[in-house]
Amino acid sequence: MGLSLYRRHFIAVALIGAASGLSQAAVGGKRTILVLGDSLSAEYGLKRGTGWVALLEQRLQAERISATVVNASISGDTTAGGQSRLGLLLAQHRPSHVIIELGANDALRGLPLELTQDNLNQMTQSAQRSGARVLLLGMQMPPNYGRDYGAHFAAMFAQVAKSNKAGLVPFLLKGIADAPDASRWFQTDRIHPTAEAHPVMLNNVWPELKKLLK
Repeated sequence: MGLSLYRRHFIAVALIGAASGLSQAAVGGKRTILVLGDSLSAEYGLKRGTGWVALLEQRLQAERISATVVNASISGDTTAGGQSRLGLLLAQHRPSHVIIELGANDALRGLPLELTQDNLNQMTQSAQRSGARVLLLGMQMPPNYGRDYGAHFAAMFAQVAKSNKAGLVPFLLKGIADAPDASRWFQTDRIHPTAEAHPVMLNNVWPELKKLLK
């Protein structure tokens, strides 16, 4: 390829990337996975390195998938908190993939579902505009919140994923919170999963994330 032709080819690729809104990471093939979550992803009450996000790094290495994982999860965070932090995180890390694990604390604080859904939509769209592929991790609430509220809360994640064509894990704690012996999977506060539960959480996430990594 002649020098002038090479330059034209390089410029064309750069323009295509800019026009389509792709991040530099996405154009260059470098993969960075940003995890934006709460205590379920921040290793609350666990020994460092035993949470599902840390286990994800090990899974990527075992699968020979080259990707950097950035865990930006904060215990107690809400969708509003995640939305306020996301812009800076996108600019700083320029991720190719964003995993959003937020919403449970909104429910615990009694925040309106409409507000939570709007925040999830805005975070998903902001990440997509930056060129990242998005995976939403859905949650479900205990029966004492009421059947109607629980159904609407669970459906909210699917609605956001569908409207934005994002990936979805319907229930991060599947096989844990809905297990016959659910109490054995939780710490003494009965809210946060034990270290033994986190491999199950990763197994819930991995199939959907792997699709987005291809």
